[in-house]
Amino acid sequence: MAKLVAILATTHHPFFYKTSRLPAEEAPPFAADWVRKVEAYRETLTRARPDVLVMVGSDHFHQMWLDNMPQFLVGKAPYYDGNWDNEVREFGMPKLFFQGHEELSAYMLREGIDRGFDLAFSHELRVDHSITCPIFTVRPQNDLPIVPIYTNIFAPPLPRPERFVKLGQTIREIIDAWPSELRVAVIGTGHLSLELGGPRQFGPHGPDPEFDARAVEWIRTGDIDGALANVTLDSLHAPGNATHGFMDFMLMMGIAGYEKADYADNLDLFHTMEAYFTWYPDPSLVPGLPLVSKGSLS
Repeated sequence: MAKLVAILATTHHPFFYKTSRLPAEEAPPFAADWVRKVEAYRETLTRARPDVLVMVGSDHFHQMWLDNMPQFLVGKAPYYDGNWDNEVREFGMPKLFFQGHEELSAYMLREGIDRGFDLAFSHELRVDHSITCPIFTVRPQNDLPIVPIYTNIFAPPLPRPERFVKLGQTIREIIDAWPSELRVAVIGTGHLSLELGGPRQFGPHGPDPEFDARAVEWIRTGDIDGALANVTLDSLHAPGNATHGFMDFMLMMGIAGYEKADYADNLDLFHTMEAYFTWYPDPSLVPGLPLVSKGSLS
């Protein structure tokens, strides 16, 4: 059976790529710390030696629109384009080209349907920065095949938080059952408190630091029940108008189960908090453990 070697849950800040390439005299004061934290986090994937990446993200109204909005979609293509023209223009990100893994995509679709999720699929998918940002941060060589999974966190009616957790649990079951000898890592990206286009955008920190602190603790400690007891579709409006992206973190908690993260770090970065978590489901598959976080949550 396949080996699930790492689970990574992270934010996806679209300005990291550009910021990390600025000369020191042009970089903002937080740039060096941001790069240092990302490079430390990158090692958590590198040491797992994955063969294929399952990438969980959410389309930012690039390919999915109100005329056809799937709740959960699996890419099923041999290749994928990455980044849209506005992301190149506004965030300074390059276009990318990914190899797909059609076998795992097909297996995930068939098994997901049989396990109670009517998953949509696409043979022509251009992924956006929710997928490409973690490639820039934790696999910049972009040398592994991917299976992209998109969730709907933007266009009501949304799936409820418990449905995201259940999908995560189902993804874990599917990977564990996949008749393959390949090493699989799952990388999912979401938000903590976040305001887009509203009055709390671009503040000195995330719009709701109290929510961020609680959310980080739920993720770090594997407290799925605590998150589910406090997070609803309605409550997620209060920390910021885009905070429903936290449900993608809850999906990743579903994959990891009730386990503390093996690595946890964060960075309070002007209008948002960046956060980085990694779990190793079977430490015997990853050399050099235990791993100690190099950031503020160590």
